[in-house]
Amino acid sequence: MTTLVVCLDRTDDVGRKTGLRSPIVGWEAVRALVTDIGLADPEDSGVNSLLETLRVAQDLRDENEDVVVAVVSGDRESMVSADRAVARQVDDLIADYDPDSAVVVIDSAEDERLVPIVESRVRVDSVDRVVVRQARDIESTYYLLKQFLADEELRQTVLVPLGLTLLVFPVLAMQIGTAQGAAAITTVIGLFLLYKGFNIDEILTGFSHQVREALYSGQVSVVTYVVAIGLTFVGLFIGALGVSNLEDPSGVLVPATQFLFDSVPWLAMAALTASAGRLLDEAISEEPVRRSFRNLPFIVVAVGLVIRGFSAYFLEQQGVIGPVVFAGIEQGALTLDSFQIGGGERLTIYVATALVVSLIGARVAASVSDDESGSGGDGPDDPDSPPASNANPTPTPESGRTDGGPTPSESDSDSPTDEGADSSDQ
Repeated sequence: MTTLVVCLDRTDDVGRKTGLRSPIVGWEAVRALVTDIGLADPEDSGVNSLLETLRVAQDLRDENEDVVVAVVSGDRESMVSADRAVARQVDDLIADYDPDSAVVVIDSAEDERLVPIVESRVRVDSVDRVVVRQARDIESTYYLLKQFLADEELRQTVLVPLGLTLLVFPVLAMQIGTAQGAAAITTVIGLFLLYKGFNIDEILTGFSHQVREALYSGQVSVVTYVVAIGLTFVGLFIGALGVSNLEDPSGVLVPATQFLFDSVPWLAMAALTASAGRLLDEAISEEPVRRSFRNLPFIVVAVGLVIRGFSAYFLEQQGVIGPVVFAGIEQGALTLDSFQIGGGERLTIYVATALVVSLIGARVAASVSDDESGSGGDGPDDPDSPPASNANPTPTPESGRTDGGPTPSESDSDSPTDEGADSSDQ
């Protein structure tokens, strides 16, 4: 049984302080890393987490388990790139050493967010959280406060909002009153806490990264997304204009229904344009188009028809709009009398049309999937495709250090005397 004892470092303290690339694998490599980080920053808690990693590995070796010690670091550009870097390094470790389970060592809540990434790839038997003990006296409190003030990220997160609050509150108290000023300050603080609580900054960072990749790769969806945003603004404007034209806009239900009735066609066109651009990107790429992207335009049209039908029905019941009237037609011998479609009939037509559109979309997506699966030649079940190679690549460590400890085969052949001496040296 092989156990992977891995120390997680999301903020890449290892690379920033030592210049080494992760993953760093091996007993001797990690033990040398402890010295390097300790000399670079003796106050870093990462030294304790590395020592805890070596201690856990030593305990498992004493129980005659095959142990692989490794340190995995993230990226400093963004949290998304850091998580992806950790996932890539864990995949490399699993491919090289094929561990049966893992023991994760962390020293902060930031590193704890990486645990699900490891759990999704290998069974995690234990999560070891390293907490450094501090002296509980006035001197240590002053020292911790000094360290807090020296941390740029903490200063920007805590001190800047607090300073702005102390500056703005007296101005608001003199201009609009104490109660109103306190309410405004509380609202801003609440919005800031929600911003941090929902990780809006990370979401915006990931979104900007995706937009930058889309622009550089020349995807069609970039243009269609811009058109969709324009159609969305038009729909919102048309909906607001329809609400403003109501004779008696009292209440909330009728204006909201009128807004939906007027804006849904434009919003549906915006969603249809965006989905069409995404579908074109999938079609242009070499990979087959997924079924969900083929069915999405039909679903958008169907949902728009249903919302339009129900909103028209409610507005007609309130007398805001009238029934649909068709004028009579006289063309030679063909005569068609005028007729009108009331709210119930119109709702039925909208719902029936939406069901037909959704069924057509499901049928089109299924037929295209059947055609792609029946084309053959490239699938894994194709008898003409060449067999996959079972040769395992030789693992090459990315760090500049090598494992100076004994290999599993060598440790099995060691004598009891040598094994005891090695444990005492560790």
